[in-house]
Amino acid sequence: EVYFKNLSKQKQKEVMEKNGNNHRLRVCVATCNRADYSKLAPIMFGIKAEPQFFELDVVVLGSHLIDDYGNTYRMIEQDDFDIHTRLHTIVRGEDEAAMVESVGLALVKLPDVLNRLKPDIMIVHGDRFDALALATSAALMNIRILHIEGGEVSGTIDDSIRHAITKLAHYHVCCTRSAEQHLIAMCEDHDRILLAGCPSYDKLLSAKNKDYMSIIRMWLGEDVKTRDYIVALQHPVTTDIKHSIKMFELTLDALISFNKRTLVLFPNVDAGDKEMVRVMRKKGIEHHPNFRAVKHVPFDQFIQLVAHAGCMIGNSSCGVREVGAFGTPVINLGTRQTGRETGENVLHVRDADTQDKILHALQLQFGKQYPCSKIYGDGNAVPRILKFLKSIDLKEPLQKKFCFPPVKDNISQDIDHILETQSALAVDLGGTNLRVAIVSMKGEIVKKYTQLNPKTYEDRLELILKMCVEAASEAVNVNCRILGVGISTGGRVNPREGIVLHSTKLIQEWSSVDLRTPISDALHLPVWVDNDGNCAALAERKFGHGKGVENFVTLITGTGIGGGIVHQHELIHGSSFCAAELGHIVVSLDGPECLCGSQGCIEAYASGIALQREAKKLHDDDLLLVEGMAVKKEEIVSAAHLIQAAKLGNTKAESILRTAGTALGLGVVNILHTVNPSLVILSGVLANHYVNAVKDVISQQALSSVKNVDVVVSNLADPALLGAASLVLDYTTRRIY
Repeated sequence: EVYFKNLSKQKQKEVMEKNGNNHRLRVCVATCNRADYSKLAPIMFGIKAEPQFFELDVVVLGSHLIDDYGNTYRMIEQDDFDIHTRLHTIVRGEDEAAMVESVGLALVKLPDVLNRLKPDIMIVHGDRFDALALATSAALMNIRILHIEGGEVSGTIDDSIRHAITKLAHYHVCCTRSAEQHLIAMCEDHDRILLAGCPSYDKLLSAKNKDYMSIIRMWLGEDVKTRDYIVALQHPVTTDIKHSIKMFELTLDALISFNKRTLVLFPNVDAGDKEMVRVMRKKGIEHHPNFRAVKHVPFDQFIQLVAHAGCMIGNSSCGVREVGAFGTPVINLGTRQTGRETGENVLHVRDADTQDKILHALQLQFGKQYPCSKIYGDGNAVPRILKFLKSIDLKEPLQKKFCFPPVKDNISQDIDHILETQSALAVDLGGTNLRVAIVSMKGEIVKKYTQLNPKTYEDRLELILKMCVEAASEAVNVNCRILGVGISTGGRVNPREGIVLHSTKLIQEWSSVDLRTPISDALHLPVWVDNDGNCAALAERKFGHGKGVENFVTLITGTGIGGGIVHQHELIHGSSFCAAELGHIVVSLDGPECLCGSQGCIEAYASGIALQREAKKLHDDDLLLVEGMAVKKEEIVSAAHLIQAAKLGNTKAESILRTAGTALGLGVVNILHTVNPSLVILSGVLANHYVNAVKDVISQQALSSVKNVDVVVSNLADPALLGAASLVLDYTTRRIY
């Protein structure tokens, strides 16, 4: 405290010098109802007592000006405060809409008042909807705001309103250490937070020794003794009005059964308040000999009433805050004050759903005396607040700053990060394997899953869905945002509808298959489907040698032979989606039979299946193996054995590979003469074995105008997956200017 006083004096001296010694801080205090005036009045008295530092303007609005709530503005006048402005802002009604309309009406009327007053700072209290209108108006009109009782936690809509005002306010006066920590956690500037305690406690802690019996008799009757009556104060819960009305009925029934003199105060102006008043009148509370129903009790007298009561019951914040200063037993009903810090004098009845439960709580609490609690203050709040006000430097920037906790550098808006995290699910349906991968915008395969391709349609589709769901879940863990699903599959595909029209013999039960609908429905993502050859061309266009090339052709040399044609930067599909079936270009009229049913196709000569067929023939004739080679008994002879034999000098194997390379080269020459690309890209596991043969055939057989075409081997490891991904990435990230 000594340190604070010395620091405060020094800061006040500096501020006075900055602001000018003759400048008085013009403070506007706006009060909306009897409850907030009880907290603001001590501050107002303190400000009024130091005219050399402050100039006070009082604005009155809200329920203060309503007869049904006691015209409580009169107590402000009785306290000898000049009311500068009275604003009628309450729209009468019984639902949530009336509260909203009241806020709107206040927002319409306040700007004119604030323009006339031009305060340096406005003091706003608490969490009522009227206070939200005050804070909003002041913030938008560049008036500094001091918020009283921010950082606290309770129930209903009040929490949201209180925290919203906190975000608008420039300075904060809180009542408890926990509230201070909440404000800091909400990123408010610690230097602008004052832990002062509740201003009402400055009155409470000096009030109990005053004459109280006359006050008790005035409000409850001549025959009432101390600790032998109840004070009831219950408000509607705006987020559950029907339940709060029912709870009020049960409370009144329990109080009637308990048969003790009871002072019942009318509820706040909130949605549902009129219904609560009707419940009181329906039960005859205003005429019941044990009850006194009142609209308002002056705060000084209310203090004496709760200080000497046998119990207080309801859901008012007064019960869990101020009453603790006297150790009076409190029964807190429902959820309206959930989260408030309370002393041991408070008994919570969270689910007050039966009369018996409330009656039992009354029997437990009535007449007890608890230790006094100082959770909310020590009686010295006002001096601290006045010092805090004097320390405000009006020359500091008005724009408030938030003190966010240290976090990892946020790179989400960095273009490289965006490119990395925007990703696609790529699916490759091959003759042997089914693969699914998460592929980033840069072509990085972040995660890959491989399974054997099932033989039946049902099993295959089920496995695709399972693998895609697993990959989509994993994408979250690796910080990838999936934009869609791209599928590469063998066969003829209608990419517009996402349907496999018919497939090669390598993939069974794969004709007239709608892939887009079931996968899109399961993953809630867009789905694109295309032929594996076309996907390889797209992969080259986005990630490989075809990037930036206007016209090129990609040839896949694998189990089969496929490809794709890019003309003027666009993929060619053809009128019936049969373009670029490059493996079925016929290079010999009497060549070997192809799986398509024709003879002499490139695929019948140069595909992996064709080479395996020739390798088996040599092996069956004992013409395959040469020195340095061995094939195990259970091992299946493959194209790899043929290539190995050729490398080891097997002339038969060399001849077969030469013929295959020539067939592929002739096919490429036909392509050159048809679409005249500037680049030919050989892709797949056999590309390196064919590239020189293809170049030789072009130099011997092609027209001179196309002989200078570039023939290269793809440097992409997974063209099918990358192509499937590019279906998604090219479309979803395309921008039209």
